[in-house]
Amino acid sequence: MKFVHPSHGRCLAPIPLGTFVSPFTLHLPGFRSPSLHQAHRDADVSRSSTLSRPSESHAGLPEPPQRQVGPPALPAQNCGPAPACVSARPFGLDRFNTAPTADAEAALLGCCGSPRWALRLAAHRPYPDLDALLAAADEAGYDMAPADLAEALAAEVSPGLHHAAPHSAHLALSAAHAAYESRFGHVFVICLDAFRPAEHPDQVLAGIRARLGHDPDEERVVTADEMRRLARGRIIELVTGAGPA
Repeated sequence: MKFVHPSHGRCLAPIPLGTFVSPFTLHLPGFRSPSLHQAHRDADVSRSSTLSRPSESHAGLPEPPQRQVGPPALPAQNCGPAPACVSARPFGLDRFNTAPTADAEAALLGCCGSPRWALRLAAHRPYPDLDALLAAADEAGYDMAPADLAEALAAEVSPGLHHAAPHSAHLALSAAHAAYESRFGHVFVICLDAFRPAEHPDQVLAGIRARLGHDPDEERVVTADEMRRLARGRIIELVTGAGPA
């Protein structure tokens, strides 16, 4: 039997009849084909390299988001996320009293974003107990000038819905926030310590609608009171690690 090259049209060396010729062992002029064993070996090496270095193959890629289960809820502004922020680990009153001034001020700015308020509380340390610290925080809050309140509000974040809430609910809350901010020039703040998380969305919407009827001076008084209440809850969380009862 003779083999004719399909592209050159000429005969190659004769091959005895009955001889099996593997396409992986037959070498034609101008045609290169790796052996089957070499191909498998290369594939194994490539696969082994990929599996042994997962950190390189996924370098720079974000982790997939964790699925959250439960009813839509507000990331409340009670002990909330707003200024960046209260430590996840309790600061402790003793540690707060003895910390360097800069550290104490930074922790307090996570409770209320007014630098003058934070400096005043840090300067009056040590406090004998939590009640004394809360009383000082209230007093400093009552003494905040309009500029101090404006700084505190600038550090706040408007409370929003859980991402799993219906789209219509997000639209309604966004429209309410936009109307409030257009009227008063700052974010809406509200302390929700007295309400269950499931009640927060309704309380926020109801609060915005009710307070839109205020004149600017009246709303400034209400906002300052809400900021004092927010600061109290965050201080409690900062010192004890527990939200207000």
